[in-house]
Amino acid sequence: MLILLPIIIYLCLMLGVAWKVNKIKHRENVNFMEEYFIGSRNMGGFVLAMTIIATYIGASSFIGGPGVAYKLGLGWVLLACIQTPTAFLTLGILGKRLAIISRRIGGVTITDLLRARYKNDIVVILGSVIMLIFFIGTIVANFVGGARLFESVTGLPYIVGLTIFSAVIITYTTIGGFRAVALTDAIQGGVMLVASGILFYTILKAGGGMENIMRTVQSINPDLLTPDSGGAIAKPFILSFWMLVGVAILGLPATTVRCMGFRDSKSMHNAMIIGTSVVGVLMLVMHLIGVMGVAISPGITIGDKIIPSLAISNLHPILAGVFIGGPLAAIMSTVDSFLILSSATIVKDLYINYINPNPNDKKIKKLSLFTSLLIGLIVFFLSLDPPELLVWINLFALAGQESAFFCPIILGLYWKRANAVGAISSMVFGVSSYIYFSVFKINFSGMHQIVPVIFMSIFVFVVGSYLGDKPDDETIDLFFNF
Repeated sequence: MLILLPIIIYLCLMLGVAWKVNKIKHRENVNFMEEYFIGSRNMGGFVLAMTIIATYIGASSFIGGPGVAYKLGLGWVLLACIQTPTAFLTLGILGKRLAIISRRIGGVTITDLLRARYKNDIVVILGSVIMLIFFIGTIVANFVGGARLFESVTGLPYIVGLTIFSAVIITYTTIGGFRAVALTDAIQGGVMLVASGILFYTILKAGGGMENIMRTVQSINPDLLTPDSGGAIAKPFILSFWMLVGVAILGLPATTVRCMGFRDSKSMHNAMIIGTSVVGVLMLVMHLIGVMGVAISPGITIGDKIIPSLAISNLHPILAGVFIGGPLAAIMSTVDSFLILSSATIVKDLYINYINPNPNDKKIKKLSLFTSLLIGLIVFFLSLDPPELLVWINLFALAGQESAFFCPIILGLYWKRANAVGAISSMVFGVSSYIYFSVFKINFSGMHQIVPVIFMSIFVFVVGSYLGDKPDDETIDLFFNF
C-alpha cells in the first residue's frame, strides 16, 4: 500500500489536469480542432521540451533499454546516449519551418503538411494508414510495459494493471486532448528526472560507489565493460544507431508535430537547450543503472524486470512508489501522444477530407472523443496477450515510421523539386523493404536495417521526383518564400 500511494496520487493528478484542461476547449472563442489536436499553438519552452522528450522516451528507455544494458553492459549505454540530441535536431532542423508553414496552411497534423506539399490523395491516405499501423504497435508495447510494471510492483495480476493503467490514459487523453497531453508530459518529464535520480543514488550507495560496482561487474563478466560487449554488439550496429535514434528521428510524426505547437522562437530555443540536457541525463542514468544492477542483483533472467526489481529491493516503499512513477510517466507520456495523433489521423486527415468535408463543431467534438476512446480500447484488447522484449518491438515501430516519413518530410521541406511521385515511391519502398529486411533478418555489414532503407528511400524519392511533374508555383511560394 505504501508503494501504491504515490502512484495513486500521481494518476489522480493526471486526471485532474485533464479535467481542468477540458474546460478550455469548450469555450466559445476556441477553435476545437486546433485546441484538441495541437493545443492552440501555445506551448512555452519548458512544456515544449518536456513533451518532445516524454513522447520519445517510453517503456523501452525506462524498462526495456536498461534491461538490455543489464545483459550487454556499457556498450548498450553508449548506444542509448546517441539519443541525446533528439530535441536539438528535431527543433533545430524542423522547428522554424514547420511552425511557419503549419500556421500558413492551418495544419494540425503531419498529414496536413504532406497534403499541402504534395497535393495528392494517395500520399495522404497511404501516410495515414502507415501511421496508424505503427502507432498502434508503439502503443501496445507501452501498454504492456505499464501493465508489467504495475504487476511487478504490486504483485497483482497483469490484467489488473493493464485495466487500471489503460483506463487512466484513455480517460485523460480523450477528455483533455493535446493540451492535456502536453501539460501531463511536462509533469511526467519532471517525475522521470526525480525518479531516475533517486534510484541512481540509492544503487550507487548500495554498491559502495561506482568504482566498487564496476569492479564487481568486471569480476562477473569483463565483457560488460567493453564498448562492443565482447563482440555481442557489432561495431557497424553501434554506428547505425546514429541513423536509427539520431538523424532519422526527423521522420517521426509524433515528435515533429510538436514543432507546430510552440508559441514563439524564444520557446523553441529554450526547448532545444532544456530538451538536450534532460534527454542526456535520463539516457545515461537509466541505462547505467541497468549495468550497475549486475553487481547489485545478479542472476535476473528477464531483462524487463531488472528496473522494477532494483527499485523494490533497494528503496523504501514510498520512495519505490515515487520511482515507479518515473517509468510509468515515460510510458503514459508516449501512449497519450500516440493516442491523440491516431485520433487526429482518423478525424482530421481521413474523415473530414474524404467523408464529410463540412461537419459542425458538435459532430467533430463527438467524433474526436469517440475515436480516441475507440483506439484506446482496441489497443487494450491487443495488449491482453503480452509480447516479450519491449525494446525490440518499440525499435521496430520506431524504424517503421522513419522508413515511411523521413524522405517526404525532410525533402519536402528542403528540396523544391520534391513531388508526389517521389513521396509515394519512397513511402511504399521504405516500409516494404524495412519489413522485408526485418522479417528475414537481412542486414548489411552488421548495420541496423534502417540504414540501407533510408539511403535507398532517398534514392527512390529523388528518381521518382524527377519522373514526376514539378510542383506548382503556389506550393513553392508557400513552402520556400518566408
